Amino acid sequence: MNAYRTILEAVLPVFGLIGTGFLLRRLEWLTTEADASLLRLTLYVFVPCLILDSALGNPAFNRWDNLLWAPLTGYATVALALVVASAARPWHGLTDPAAARTFAVTTAIHNYGYIPLPLCLLWFGKATAGVLFLYMVGVDAALWTLGVMGLSGASHRIEWRRVLNPALGAVVMSLILNGTRLNEWIPTPLHTALHWLGQCAVPLALLLIGAIMADELPQLRTAAGWRVMSVATLLRLGLLPLLFLAMARWLPITPDLQRVLVLEAAMPAAVFPIVMARHYHGDAATALRIVLSTSLVSLVTMPLWLRLGLDWIGIPMP
Repeated sequence: MNAYRTILEAVLPVFGLIGTGFLLRRLEWLTTEADASLLRLTLYVFVPCLILDSALGNPAFNRWDNLLWAPLTGYATVALALVVASAARPWHGLTDPAAARTFAVTTAIHNYGYIPLPLCLLWFGKATAGVLFLYMVGVDAALWTLGVMGLSGASHRIEWRRVLNPALGAVVMSLILNGTRLNEWIPTPLHTALHWLGQCAVPLALLLIGAIMADELPQLRTAAGWRVMSVATLLRLGLLPLLFLAMARWLPITPDLQRVLVLEAAMPAAVFPIVMARHYHGDAATALRIVLSTSLVSLVTMPLWLRLGLDWIGIPMP
């Protein structure tokens, strides 16, 4: 019980910030007009700074097995989850092709960054956070290849330019600086500035997630979607975590990547597929139902999966 309480206390601030973003939008203190500029700041400034702050001098970035397995497992978790979610079509009852495709993609793509990252930094430190960023490269690649094809029915081109994003640039820069040992020559004031800017990434991203949920909530028609939400929740928070934990247990990977997979196993569906569904001819209402239902239920299941996962791979509770 004490272990569960410890994990719950670490998880609640994350959902607290999402709830704060929801409230700020309802109060119109965080306006829709501000979203675009705040999102650009997060993606193009704060997240790259956070990656550089975590990766520079990080010994985990010098291990070939992390460089190989972290992106590979990130891509594989989405690909395998997409197969499982697509196979669930007889159970969710969606007859519209766009809604069925949206179900598969939204259920398959877990919240791989902004919720697990603060937990990773709190419990495991920068070494594991560096491996998390490598893992995110693989998930990003899957998002903009398999995700786009899945939502659009392969009618859109793969968005390779989305894969080549500032976060990937920060990872590559970190690898170059670490490999040439130029990271040792970075002045302390510059490193401090990177740290300060990086610390803005997660809180602002979580606030924006809450604001997006507030925008989409009026479109939700819960009575029409209980079956969809139930099946998606059972898959995302019941069955798919077993896939992550199996990979953490039996793949020849480092303890840092094992910890990352345990964190990712417990995550709800990502929010971004709501936006993608609108752009790539999916069904935003279906995506919204899945995101909201898995996010709410994960308040209960997340601490359970984290405790079970850490015990399963033999890593002590932080």
